Amino acid sequence: MLSGNFALEWAIRRVQVNQDGLKLNGTHQLLAYADNVNILGGSIRAVKQNAEALVVAAKEIGLEVNADKTKYKVMSRDQNAGRTHSMKIDNSSFERVGEFKYLGTNLTNQNLIQEEIKSRLKSGNACYHSVQNLLSSSLLSKNLKSKIYRTIILPVVLYGCETWSITLREERRLRVFENRVLRRIFGPKRDGVTGEWRKLHNKELNNLYSSPTIVRVIKSRRMRWAGHVARMGEWRGVHRVLVGKSEGRRPLGRRRRR
Repeated sequence: MLSGNFALEWAIRRVQVNQDGLKLNGTHQLLAYADNVNILGGSIRAVKQNAEALVVAAKEIGLEVNADKTKYKVMSRDQNAGRTHSMKIDNSSFERVGEFKYLGTNLTNQNLIQEEIKSRLKSGNACYHSVQNLLSSSLLSKNLKSKIYRTIILPVVLYGCETWSITLREERRLRVFENRVLRRIFGPKRDGVTGEWRKLHNKELNNLYSSPTIVRVIKSRRMRWAGHVARMGEWRGVHRVLVGKSEGRRPLGRRRRR
């Protein structure tokens, strides 16, 4: 695998030198992580040129692009841009998709973070149902159940949350999920007047759960990640994205409210 990475890096360097694509602070945006390659371009033509160059460079050293796993996506205000449903390169056809999972994160053609949060909550629910018997068990203490939630369920929901730009609506959905788990952990409460069992109110859950809420954890991780990126060297791609400006002119119309 190590020799394969060296070969792939050589092919990528050939593409960066010989082709033009979307630029940020003068650098070509062709990103690679292990054997995953992501090509960014200001137009479908630019992406196709870079992809063709990558295929040719890879063939020179015996590597092939997996056409079944390779997709392309158009992120534009004009959703009719690039109406073709496939891109043909060297007898291979690459399908156009509306959303794609890259490195565990769902990317949509409109760059909507709501879809990613919905996907993370779905995975969190599956994880919650797999351990709900433990959370309901009378043999485990409330403290141990809270640790199970923080170490098993919460990391599944908050994967990649450092890059989320959440709204009040998304905060409410996240709090609803957390309160449902906490009600399973702390159970019902007997009313002192009527003697009937009832669900705990949100304020009562906050008092019983001593750890920071899920929204506070997200904001804390975002601040920690921002500080980490700010301390990176100027040559790092993530740092250039943080402090740089994309070239070209933005389209007419106000920016999307968020």
